[in-house]
Amino acid sequence: MPYSEDRSAWFEGQGLWQHIPASDWQDWAWQLKNRITTVEQLERFMTLTADEKAGCAFAKQKLALAITPYFFNLIDRQDPNCPIRKQVIPRAGEMMVSEEEQLDSLGEDEHSPVPGLVHRYPDRVLFLVTDRCAAYCRYCTRSRLVSNAQDYNFHPEHEQALRYIEAHPEIRDVLLSGGDPLLLSDKKLEHLLSRLRAIKHVEFIRIGSRIPVFLPQRITPELCAIFKKYGPIWMSIHVNHPKECTAELRDACERLSFAGVPLGNQSVLLKDINDDVEVMKALVHRLLRMRVRPYYLYQMDLITGGAHFKVDVRKGLEIIQALRGHTTGYAVPQFVIDAPGGGGKVPVNPDYVEKITDDEVVFRNYEGRLFHYPLKSTPRKTGVEVPLPAQGIESITVY
Repeated sequence: MPYSEDRSAWFEGQGLWQHIPASDWQDWAWQLKNRITTVEQLERFMTLTADEKAGCAFAKQKLALAITPYFFNLIDRQDPNCPIRKQVIPRAGEMMVSEEEQLDSLGEDEHSPVPGLVHRYPDRVLFLVTDRCAAYCRYCTRSRLVSNAQDYNFHPEHEQALRYIEAHPEIRDVLLSGGDPLLLSDKKLEHLLSRLRAIKHVEFIRIGSRIPVFLPQRITPELCAIFKKYGPIWMSIHVNHPKECTAELRDACERLSFAGVPLGNQSVLLKDINDDVEVMKALVHRLLRMRVRPYYLYQMDLITGGAHFKVDVRKGLEIIQALRGHTTGYAVPQFVIDAPGGGGKVPVNPDYVEKITDDEVVFRNYEGRLFHYPLKSTPRKTGVEVPLPAQGIESITVY
């Protein structure tokens, strides 16, 4: 059935937690304290499938189960195929490991000079500041270390990482990630940002976070004031489906934007969740309405136990091709594959170019029409007299 939605509607309200005072609901500490983390809690609200029960039993060995009350409200509890449900409730597929999958699928450990810091690209580093998240995505790239369900014993060394950044003047760009950096207290986050801003060669500070999506209550005026003080702080959020675009997320994004935080979105292409042109179009349009620029669409990383989420790369290309020219360019993300083993992000684009010669580029537009762009310049013979300022020459005729 084709995807459709009421474009004017934004999910809002406390849902199953109507009885909770609004002051508690808006308190991000209350949301964290009341997360759903066990099968017993899940079964108070919904009937789990056998597939989900098996996945939940295995979660303690793979990646912890945790869902904030706010995000749980977005689940269709009557539909096992709900795209929100599939993202956060474990399934038996997580137990199946394919030969092609890797524990550290992006080779981050190999490029880690000190604990918690990944230095793969010449001018930038990935700073993993925590192993905790507000909720856990079942396709998580770092499922080996977040929540510590696999006994990876990841312990970020903030000072050691900061000293490394200070000692390497080629680093101009620092991305804070994890886990989720916005789970740090305001005090700890301000300490990190102030230290980074004090390093003269660090020009660009970014944060990768799904907290606005899982826990928009965390985006407080106090947090926004910190971002404004140490800005510009750039932020990439992570929304995969238009149902995640709620009134509370929209308001959180507005608070961040008004604090001077430029926002982008990173989606992961996921089977039966967003591998559909109309779903993706609805998503990118909602994002723009929330002041968020679609940035990346990722081919899913080769994480262990993730095969049931995997989508054919050609579907991603089909989606990009269906967006290009059919909606504003601001709405079209870059489709990328993060090269397995640590090769970095590689853009993957539909093939619009037919051929390139010394004389021209031949290409097709979004409608499939053929166009020619000349690469050489041939002077036109016009027969028009052109006055010249040179001494002794009044004019020259161009033929």
